[in-house]
Amino acid sequence: MSVEVTKLDNGLTVVSENMPHLESAALGVWVKSGARNEKREEHGIAHLLEHMAFKGTNRRSAAQIAEEIENVGGDVNAATSIETTSYYARVLREDVALGVDILHDILANSSFDEVELEREQHVILQEIGAANDTPDDLAFDLFQDTAFSGQPIGRPILGTRETVSGFGTSNLRNYLAEHYRGPSMVLSAAGAIDHDALVRQASETFGNFAPEIAPAPQPAFYRGGEQLLDRDFQEAQIVLGFEGRPYQVRDFYASQLLATVLGGGMSSRLFQEVREKRGLCYSIYAFHWAFSDSGIFGVHAATGEEDVAELMPVILDELMRAADSITEAEVNRARAQIRSSLLMSMESPSARSGQIARQFLLYGRIVTLDEMNQRLAAISAERLQELAGRLFTQSNPTLSAVGPIKGLMRQEEIAGRLGYRTASAAE
Repeated sequence: MSVEVTKLDNGLTVVSENMPHLESAALGVWVKSGARNEKREEHGIAHLLEHMAFKGTNRRSAAQIAEEIENVGGDVNAATSIETTSYYARVLREDVALGVDILHDILANSSFDEVELEREQHVILQEIGAANDTPDDLAFDLFQDTAFSGQPIGRPILGTRETVSGFGTSNLRNYLAEHYRGPSMVLSAAGAIDHDALVRQASETFGNFAPEIAPAPQPAFYRGGEQLLDRDFQEAQIVLGFEGRPYQVRDFYASQLLATVLGGGMSSRLFQEVREKRGLCYSIYAFHWAFSDSGIFGVHAATGEEDVAELMPVILDELMRAADSITEAEVNRARAQIRSSLLMSMESPSARSGQIARQFLLYGRIVTLDEMNQRLAAISAERLQELAGRLFTQSNPTLSAVGPIKGLMRQEEIAGRLGYRTASAAE
């Protein structure tokens, strides 16, 4: 397998990886524009635009979009994240041209019909209501908002009932024109792909997107703090976090490894100590979310009311122990988990198409498996211990919790136990 890259005159990147043993292809358009690119009055518009792309174009109705792709056994979908929006399709080898045509049509020729807009706004309002009624979704929304309070990167992707209800077709057209530009877009494909044919079709279609560079998002500034909601739910959803590392810095791979050691599987420290030995929760894991200029390292746990008070001290003890007791055996196991995940993802054309698209948006190049393995191999247990010592003591903790949380240790006490002094504690 080899990756081929072509940049169109307008700055749009076409990247593909031929997987000769396949008869199908995954393709998509990834745009370097997500929730954090929105102005305050645009909160939720990136997600609404993603929905509206499928609601009819100048050439196809919403039903025709669905019928044409499904007539050949394919499927098409989209997703909005904090930093990107993606539109993707899966088709057979002989239908790649149709997939590209549909993806171009929904992005370049959407009609943004008023009736469809009103209907889709109603659908998203239901989605917002469902998220507010889903404890873990709500806990993570509060967590992101607390970590990056008052910033676009901290706002929920769905928007609010007020902002979503207020958008008109002109808002959608203006946002699309401002952010969906050639230098911010990657057409990526993997599987049964002829790169030269893909480039020819892309030049005839996506070559019409504006060549100017889109506005950069507001820089992220991690803050920390707490937001707690005592609600009558069955379980308490608790998220504790710290300032993480961006994709571009030296500690990115080490942070991924540390999250795996602490809470990346059934053999991880948190799962063994909190779940298996003490039975304090049903679910617990650690994560590291990297962004282009910041990141979050966190732990999520779901537990019953009777274990809320005991849970946090045990988690904190495990975080502090990581600063001086991680072993090479744990690092090797975490390395193997990440490496196997990478290799398995390379066997899926959909996963591979998304991976190479994100790499071009972030780095402007492909990061090879060999390079990733070399970076992971260079990380020792001592380096992870040193990183843990910095991560958990040098940033103001972020705490969010939803559900029956009486007795939960508060953020300021957590900061004190870890040796970090909040502004209020220092006064």
